[in-house]
Amino acid sequence: MPRPSTHIFRLLKWGRTLARHGALRGIERDPNTPLPVKRLARLARFGTFQPEVPDYAGAFKDIGPAAIKLGQTLATRPDLVGEEAANNLLTLQDSLPPVPFREIEASIAATFDRPLSELFQSIDPEPVGAASIAQVHRAVTSDGRQVAVKVLRPGIRERFASDIDTYEWAAAHLEALGSDEARRLRPRLTIANFKRWTNRELDLRREAASASELAEMMKGFAGYRVPAVDWDRTNGRVMTIEWIDGIKISRVEELTAKGHDLPALAERLVLAFLTQAIAGGYFHADMHQGNLFVEDDGTIVAIDFGIMGRIDRRARMWLAEILYGLTTGNYRRVAEIHFEAQYVPSYHSVEEFATALRAVGEPMRGKPVSELSVGQMLDGLFAITRDFDMQTQPHLLLLQKTMVMVEGIATQLNPQINMWDTSAPYVRNWVRDELGPEAALADAIRTNVSTLLRLPDLLRRVEDKFPPKGGAPEPPPLPEIELIVGPGAKPRRTWPGLLLSAALGASLVYAGVALGWIG
Repeated sequence: MPRPSTHIFRLLKWGRTLARHGALRGIERDPNTPLPVKRLARLARFGTFQPEVPDYAGAFKDIGPAAIKLGQTLATRPDLVGEEAANNLLTLQDSLPPVPFREIEASIAATFDRPLSELFQSIDPEPVGAASIAQVHRAVTSDGRQVAVKVLRPGIRERFASDIDTYEWAAAHLEALGSDEARRLRPRLTIANFKRWTNRELDLRREAASASELAEMMKGFAGYRVPAVDWDRTNGRVMTIEWIDGIKISRVEELTAKGHDLPALAERLVLAFLTQAIAGGYFHADMHQGNLFVEDDGTIVAIDFGIMGRIDRRARMWLAEILYGLTTGNYRRVAEIHFEAQYVPSYHSVEEFATALRAVGEPMRGKPVSELSVGQMLDGLFAITRDFDMQTQPHLLLLQKTMVMVEGIATQLNPQINMWDTSAPYVRNWVRDELGPEAALADAIRTNVSTLLRLPDLLRRVEDKFPPKGGAPEPPPLPEIELIVGPGAKPRRTWPGLLLSAALGASLVYAGVALGWIG
């Protein structure tokens, strides 16, 4: 483990970069920032020129690859970094200058321990994309298929590991030195989730498996697909998938020129996300504009599956009921779910929480996104979390991040879209199917049948624990014997105690003889 001085040096170096972009100003002014952190921030910015408008995205990009990923995570936490910083971090593009092709070529050959000519007819030296963790090259396989080859940057795993060590150290001290508000926001858990997400991205076999799993889950959803994985040319550092010929979903003018129905695309994207998150409990958590393409027939194709999210069935049911309650204005039920899920401590009032939700939800209902003030909505939601002592739920951070991304793309395609109205029919049908009387009956039958099927095994285990009596007669009861040695023996007296007892016994005998009691 690095020494504290190493962590402090790294934080000061990163702090200088943040200061040059004006990104420390908010930390210093925040009343919840611990005094030692403020002092460190002042020391880091000493002698630097700070611009009037902070550029958080530029600062994180200059710090390095791990910081880019951390910045994208913090973009989903305006409660932690502030609304201004979160909005700026949303513009953070995961792109870096590419690694020279000779290094990439050597890395591919080394990982497969085979000549490249056996795997590919050709690989384009110019990458089609270079991100913080990996870069992608177009290639032709030995059997003539067009593919995309994703290769990790050399040394990236080691770089991430050292940076995350410092993030963990800083988050632990922020909680230890911070206020109750800092502990409520749980920065250590935020970093723990970030570490788990990045570790997945740094193993391209897991990304390939994620793509395969999502493709299988979305097989029945028309107009949305996942490229096929070439498993023979995939390992921990290299992933090969089908090449996609399509238009990036962000290029609205090109999509319009091709005759695509943009409102239909926006609606299909929202429904694809809901299908993944609510119905499947497994969703593509990096749905930004660069990872979505539209083919000639209007099919949306997703790429880059390094970050995936999972939600268990209970949390999905809560989520669906919350969304349905917000779309229908049933704030009482939404409040009850928050208490059932223990998102809100039980010493608060359900009724008061429902009223607080109504104050935020009612101004949004029935309006397109273009007419909503996202800032006011977030201010209202964060005020609720503070007023009702709600702790951050790290397992829902990816979901929150993805919802923001999906909303942004859908709005870009159709500025008049209303997310609530688009979501409502799907959520209503899912809630009816999963929480209706038929579903309850089916769950009860499934649970009871499963219990009955486990009974034979349970009986066998009971019999193993209490086997039947054999042919030998039952032994007679044995008397209890006080042991002086062995496991059941009483503690023996020490030699001084034995000598004292002997001396006392001798004294009593002498006294008895002297008094004539003993003849």
